[in-house]
Amino acid sequence: MNPKITLEHWAAFVAVIDEGSYSKAAILLGKSQSTVSYAISRIEEQLGGAVLKMKGRKAELTDLGKVMLRKARRLLEDAAGIESLAACLNEGWESEITLVIDALYPLQKVLDALEVFAIHGRSTRVKLMETSLSGTDEMLFAGEADLVLTPRIPTGFVGQNVAEAEFVPVAHPQHELHQLGRAISMQDLEQYRQVVLRDTGSRRNQDAGWLKSEQRLTVSHFHTSIEVLKRGLAFAFLPRSYVEQELALNNLMVLPLEGGERGKINLYLINARGERSGPATKLMANILLNKPIDQSL
Repeated sequence: MNPKITLEHWAAFVAVIDEGSYSKAAILLGKSQSTVSYAISRIEEQLGGAVLKMKGRKAELTDLGKVMLRKARRLLEDAAGIESLAACLNEGWESEITLVIDALYPLQKVLDALEVFAIHGRSTRVKLMETSLSGTDEMLFAGEADLVLTPRIPTGFVGQNVAEAEFVPVAHPQHELHQLGRAISMQDLEQYRQVVLRDTGSRRNQDAGWLKSEQRLTVSHFHTSIEVLKRGLAFAFLPRSYVEQELALNNLMVLPLEGGERGKINLYLINARGERSGPATKLMANILLNKPIDQSL
């Protein structure tokens, strides 16, 4: 079905409302006033009702016009978006990029990067995939990722260090481990339930964290681990970035391990396409690496 009301007709309708009169709308559009008037008449003819009414010299919306104005604005925005997307694709910009982040990478940093990308990334969509352990590697090997944030660099790939994750042993302040009143040994930990992170890979042959506890509760995300810990059901080794707020609120406390040692893991950014990656992928990589944005991309 071919629409009988064209985009030009809708643009004239919106312009009349925005400018307040037919004459000003005509000037804005570079059309004659009679052309604008014809566009409104055409709209009303096809809709079977008036969309505008004159109050003095000012054009005002009817009830039908109020509904149509919202639809018309959306239609014009969509049309402009299609043209913008076509222009970006002609310049080599990707229509979509896939960013895979291992659960260890601080989510806040990813969201900060997405905010910047939204400003400079033109019409490119971002597919954000959250994985853990071998699930991250699987997406990389399957060619389903453009950029990967991971604690491991698989053979055949090159990564750049972007962050460091510090793991801390934590439990609810009333957990039995905190009631021991002394430094806690690894042998102590073995006697209590531990929360570990499930592998998102299809083989699921890995778990995250220290794994010597006799009892384990396996979850899919660190946020779930935190909720378990706040109920005093277990202890866990978690990235500090995930528990800082809970530590500040005294909902969780760091366990006093013997020697006070805490694990640290480097996190890397892998550009799966390398030099073959498009400008949107390169832009996102530069943002994640805190590099200056190349305006030529």
